Amino acid sequence: MTACTTTEATEPPPGLAQRGTVMTTVTPTRQDLTNAVSLSGTVTMNPVFGLVAPVAGQMRYVDVKPPASTPTKPTRIGAVWAGGKPTYLDVPAGATFAGRLVDDRSSVTAGMPVASAKLAGYGIVADISSDKAYQIADGLTAVQAQIKNGPGPFPCTVLGTIAALPAGTIPAPPPADPPADVPQGGVSGAPAPPVDEPEPPQDGSGASGLRLVCTAPGDAKLINGAAVTLKIITQTAANALVVPVEAVAGGQGKGTVEVVEDDGSTQLVEIALGLTDGKVIEVRSGLTGTEKLSVPGPNLPPAPDADQGRGGK
Repeated sequence: MTACTTTEATEPPPGLAQRGTVMTTVTPTRQDLTNAVSLSGTVTMNPVFGLVAPVAGQMRYVDVKPPASTPTKPTRIGAVWAGGKPTYLDVPAGATFAGRLVDDRSSVTAGMPVASAKLAGYGIVADISSDKAYQIADGLTAVQAQIKNGPGPFPCTVLGTIAALPAGTIPAPPPADPPADVPQGGVSGAPAPPVDEPEPPQDGSGASGLRLVCTAPGDAKLINGAAVTLKIITQTAANALVVPVEAVAGGQGKGTVEVVEDDGSTQLVEIALGLTDGKVIEVRSGLTGTEKLSVPGPNLPPAPDADQGRGGK
């Protein structure tokens, strides 16, 4: 009886590469990239929007008289004083002053809503969820609108700020002074006629949530209540160096790729990340553009078994 012995194969089966050999690689390319956020909006009559302090300082309002008609020129509502100099604040033409959002002579910071205004006519209003607020506020470049089963896409001009607005107030005009030649007790000593008390502040604009208000071109036909889709361009990058997202591990501005050398060896390289459209991602630094990268990208090594970490078998 002959004993059988087996030897462990040291060579891979014919036609198969060595274990761990990278089979798919990509090379970085260049293209224009755009970051965009989509919102659902509605055509709305006379929407309210907010105006912000252009600089940090002290807000000083002026008394604004109700207009007899829709203003065709900007309406000055006050100024922010800083360093002894005013930076004026105007409601744009086509809109009216709707209320003060802070007290007169309040200290304000740049970008803080200080007044509300009401657009005369149609506007487009879209509510913004809190998770998208910073993304939009930090880089609102352009807005395109498409009315469902209607006009578009067309550029939509943004009014004011996307910040939520508190309820605005419009101060009542001060009471008229009594004639100087009439004694306080009347001509014959009779009680003086009653003096009209100043009216309480009027409600200007109601409180609002985070929302974007924009206006369509004059030739776009709008119907109150029509549904609108807004595409908000937040960032753009021209001729950016990009790689497929599958080749990158990481995120939040930092990532790692696996570079394949000519001899087949690999090394991990850290890179700085930028914009992405979901298919490719911008590489801001770390690569020259001539490298070969493995796809999929590097994976983290698996965690050691918990039992082993506690001394188990």
